[in-house]
Amino acid sequence: MLNEFIAIRRDLHQIPETGYKELKTQAYLLAYISKLPNEHLEVKKWRTGILVLVKGTKPEKTIGYRTDIDALPIREETGLPFESNHVGNMHACGHDLHMSIALGVLSHFASKPAKDNLLFVFQPAEEGPGGAKPIMESEEFAAWRPDTIYGLHIAPEYKVGEIAIKPGLLFANTSELFISFKGKGGHAAYPHLANDMVVAASAFVGQMQTIISRNIDPMDSAVITIGRIHGGEIQNVIAETAFLDGTIRTLSPETMEIVWTRLKQLAKGWEEAYQCEVEFHPGSDYYQVDNEPVETEEFIRFLKEHYPESYVPARSAMTGEDFGYFLSEIKGFMFWLGVDSEYSLHHAKLNPKEEAIPFAIDVLINFLESK
Repeated sequence: MLNEFIAIRRDLHQIPETGYKELKTQAYLLAYISKLPNEHLEVKKWRTGILVLVKGTKPEKTIGYRTDIDALPIREETGLPFESNHVGNMHACGHDLHMSIALGVLSHFASKPAKDNLLFVFQPAEEGPGGAKPIMESEEFAAWRPDTIYGLHIAPEYKVGEIAIKPGLLFANTSELFISFKGKGGHAAYPHLANDMVVAASAFVGQMQTIISRNIDPMDSAVITIGRIHGGEIQNVIAETAFLDGTIRTLSPETMEIVWTRLKQLAKGWEEAYQCEVEFHPGSDYYQVDNEPVETEEFIRFLKEHYPESYVPARSAMTGEDFGYFLSEIKGFMFWLGVDSEYSLHHAKLNPKEEAIPFAIDVLINFLESK
């Protein structure tokens, strides 16, 4: 028989929804939670998210567990029999697994409550525009604010049964980058009468990389990636506008500030040099995931004692995760859960091994009970 929470994952995989549009997902989760023993449960909705408090038998503290629930605007190419029914959307970052694991842990404690309170946070909009910070600022979260909080993220590069974690910085600071260039269009045969924004934007892409090579300490790390360029509408017309979409990744908030300062300084120079307007448009900013050392070392000792083959020392990654906002105010950690997939996160063919689901549920139940 198919494991119940693997079946749940397949259900959720078929209804992927992007940030703050997770209406079917929220309804599915609420329907499942409503069937659990409710003697110790309290449930609150927050926008398209959900908070579930499992009241402890003799509570002295509240322990939090967060899962994300949104999907990505990616057209799925897995060919799975339970592939996305929402064409153009896909759970390409594993949030379907994240939710099924959280439901598995919640189900256990709904039937067998712990001494302390447990708060399960089903957070929307992790992929954008960012749900962690606003949910933390909500009245609903404030009423049940946990003393510690934990989370996980699937990792295709690790095998099922492996958990990778480290104290301190795990994921980078990230910032979305949206830049527009506006000049003067014209006939392709008369470039001297126009200000070509394809040329301006292309040159800007190259110059941006000098920020990393000439303004960032070589012993530090930062990345600027432009993932999308759009300029002009037809081959024989000089483009009046051009657009760059990208992302910035740094290992510290201070380095992120340096990168943004230099970008804005370059933009002023570009306006003069190319006789155009350069504008930065708002995007999501994610704070670094910085694992609290004491909590993390305690989890590592737990793994070594109870799952000795599982622990893998992790390295810091330039991955972005808005769980960092939780850890900026509440002690806790996030770990990588191995799912052994040939394809990476955010890939249209990502196919995590589902055996990771019952394994993660078992680890989390035992760890939380030990707390």
